Amino acid sequence: MERRSFLRHLTHSVAVPGFLSAVGLPYQAKAQISKLLQTANESGKVLVIIYLQGGNDGLNTVIPLDQLSALNNLRPHVILPENKIYKLNNTEVGLHPSLTNFASLFAEGRLRIVQDVGYPEQNFSHFRSTDIWMSGSDADQVVNSGWTGRYLSREFPEYPIGFPNETAPHPLAVELGNGSSLMFQGPAASMSMVINNPDDFYRLVANQQAPAPNTLAGERLKYVRLIAEQSQKYGKVVTEVARKVNDQREYPQTRLAQQLKIVSRLIAGGLQTPLYMVSLGGFDTHDAQVENYDHTKGEHADLLKTLDEAVMAFMRDLRKQKTDDKVVGMTFSEFGRRVVSNASLGTDHGSAAPMFFF
Repeated sequence: MERRSFLRHLTHSVAVPGFLSAVGLPYQAKAQISKLLQTANESGKVLVIIYLQGGNDGLNTVIPLDQLSALNNLRPHVILPENKIYKLNNTEVGLHPSLTNFASLFAEGRLRIVQDVGYPEQNFSHFRSTDIWMSGSDADQVVNSGWTGRYLSREFPEYPIGFPNETAPHPLAVELGNGSSLMFQGPAASMSMVINNPDDFYRLVANQQAPAPNTLAGERLKYVRLIAEQSQKYGKVVTEVARKVNDQREYPQTRLAQQLKIVSRLIAGGLQTPLYMVSLGGFDTHDAQVENYDHTKGEHADLLKTLDEAVMAFMRDLRKQKTDDKVVGMTFSEFGRRVVSNASLGTDHGSAAPMFFF
C-alpha cells in the first residue's frame, strides 16, 4: 500500500469509531498493517511512530462537536470552550486550540484522524496497557514480543547473527529514548538500535564523549565506554549517513522535536531503516490538566503544543530534504481518559482514544 493511498483510505475515518477495531486487530486490519510494513521495508518507505506516554485525553484532543452538550455536563472541570475549538471542515469534530498546525495539515490532506481506537477488556494499568499496544495482543494474552519486532524477525530470521551485512547494512529499526521497548522486541532478540538522547547522537556523529572524571571510577568508565563502542555495530553507518546532512530546518528546543530532527537527518542521509519510534511523556493528567479559569491552558495544552510544533517542524524539514514522499507518521497512546472529569482539574484512566496519521 502506498503512503498516499493509505492516507486517502483514512480520509473517511475521521469520525468513524472502530476503524482498526482493536489493537488485537482483526484479520483485515492486520493484513493492511503487515502490507504497509512490507512496503516500507521493500521500497525505502519509512514509518515513524510517536508514542504519547501516559494516556492522552482524546476527548480534549479531538472533540466530538455533536456531543458538546453532554460533555459539558460530564466533564465540566476540563471541557474546552466551544469558541476556542478548531472545527475541521466537513466533519463533526474539532481539534484542541493548541493543535493549530494539525488543523492546517488536515485541511491540506496531509493529516488524518482515526477515532476510538482501543481494545476490548481495557486494562487500565500503564504498564500492562502499553505491553498490549506494543505487542499487538489481546488483553487476555501475554506476548513477550512486539508487532513490529515479529514482523522484522520474519523478514530477517537470522538476526542478530551475521548482522550488519551486505544485504542489510543498516539498522532494522531505530528508537530514540531510554531503552529498547517491547515494540521492536522479536521472539529471540531486540530488533532495534537505541539512541538514548539527542546529546548521545551528536557526540556519536562528532566522535566525542562526555568527559569521564579523573578517578579510578573514571578510568573504569572509559573502559566500559570503549567496549560499548565496539559492540555498537551500527554506530559507524549511522555516523556516516548523519554527516551527509548539515542543513536542516529549524526545530523547537523540545525533546520530541529534537528526536524528530535526528530521524529526519538519518532519513535524508540515506539510512535504509524503515521503522523509527520517538516518544513524548507526561499525558497522565490526573490533575492540573487544565488551568482553573482557562481550560485552553494547562499541562495538556502544553503537551499538545509540543506535539503540534514538533510534527510541523518535522514535516517542513522532510520537504526541505525532499524525503517527504517516503514518510508516514502515526501517534498512539496506551489508553484514553474517562469521559467524566475529576475534581482535580484532570481526568482518570479511560479506554479508547484517537490516533493521528500524517
